[in-house]
Amino acid sequence: MITPRFLQIHSLHSYPAALINRDDAGLAKRLPFGGATRTRISSQCLKRHWRMAEDEWALRSIGVPMGKRSRLIVDRGIMEPLVKAGIDKSLAEAIAEGFLKGLFQENPKRAKAKKDAQEGEDAAAFSAQTKQAVLFGQPEIDYLLSKARAIAAEVNSADEAAKACDAFFKDKDLRANIKAMKHHAGLESALFGRMVTSDLIANTDAAVHVAHAFTVHAEESESDYFTVVDDLRSRADGDDAGSAGIFDMELTSGLYYGYVVIDLPLLVSNLEGAPVDQWHEDGVDRDLAARVAQHLIHLVATVSPGAKLGSTAPYDYASMLMIEAGGRQPRTLANAFRKPVEPHFSSAMEALGRHLRVLDETYGQAEARRYLSLSDATLDGAERLPLDRLAQWAADVVRQGKV
Repeated sequence: MITPRFLQIHSLHSYPAALINRDDAGLAKRLPFGGATRTRISSQCLKRHWRMAEDEWALRSIGVPMGKRSRLIVDRGIMEPLVKAGIDKSLAEAIAEGFLKGLFQENPKRAKAKKDAQEGEDAAAFSAQTKQAVLFGQPEIDYLLSKARAIAAEVNSADEAAKACDAFFKDKDLRANIKAMKHHAGLESALFGRMVTSDLIANTDAAVHVAHAFTVHAEESESDYFTVVDDLRSRADGDDAGSAGIFDMELTSGLYYGYVVIDLPLLVSNLEGAPVDQWHEDGVDRDLAARVAQHLIHLVATVSPGAKLGSTAPYDYASMLMIEAGGRQPRTLANAFRKPVEPHFSSAMEALGRHLRVLDETYGQAEARRYLSLSDATLDGAERLPLDRLAQWAADVVRQGKV
């Protein structure tokens, strides 16, 4: 019997003639690996598409409130509701500025901005310099708004509002309440973490670790030349025969290896508030964590990231997805492809299986394995299952706290 601290998810996805993830120049993101340049999909891109997916396995369908990431949380979540409730706008702005100052008072960037700010700079301009895009849960926003309303009911001027906000954020009990609310920061925060440079808004460690996906072979790329046709122009109007523009964009094709790790003790702790070292004990509710893992596995298998949807339709289901449940430190299988393989699924599966056998021979197999595959290829020590049963198996592992 194994107490599984981690679920490891390995996948292979194939995308032809696509521009999955672009860099600042509009080209496909790349990664040098093993002496060859590969096409890459960033972890941020992958996570965002899983977070925003709208289907039967969408994260938001689990029933846990999602978070809101924005630089405008204080403006939209506190100041605007105060104004709509009839609070004088100048008073609401003073309270919002006080909350910005209080929430991010230990932010080094804010301290520098304050030091560098010119005397007489108005509050709106100063706020714009110091806002952070922070992930807040709705319960956190509601709590802050309730305190802002209470302050608004007690003060009569902007100066009084500033002093009241300052006193509020210096109150040790109230500061402790704000920090303790990190377990209400939304499902995204529980899964993918929250990092903020304030010492008041509690950081949340990510329970789901996502690697950048990359092609198992050297990049396959070409520049696609295309024109836009003007329906109202013809040769009679000039030499361009109706063209309204000539453009080019990069297209790539690739078989991508993806890797995701779910830290089960941290996931249960983030969702339920249980101590990390007690996550698997009797009496700890692991049902929500199990459902999250089940949904995430479906999303990894079936949700495709991608740009240029209208012109490339970059949609694919995983050609292979393997899940490992174990108690020792995870390890990627990316090194199966350090030497680029032929850009074929059979070559990738052969390299993956060979690497897995060597790892087992060297370190032993301490993980339980299940996998799905679109080919007849087998993986050592792994039982083959369809996606529904594969995701259900992983959910049962989390729910039971053992395998």
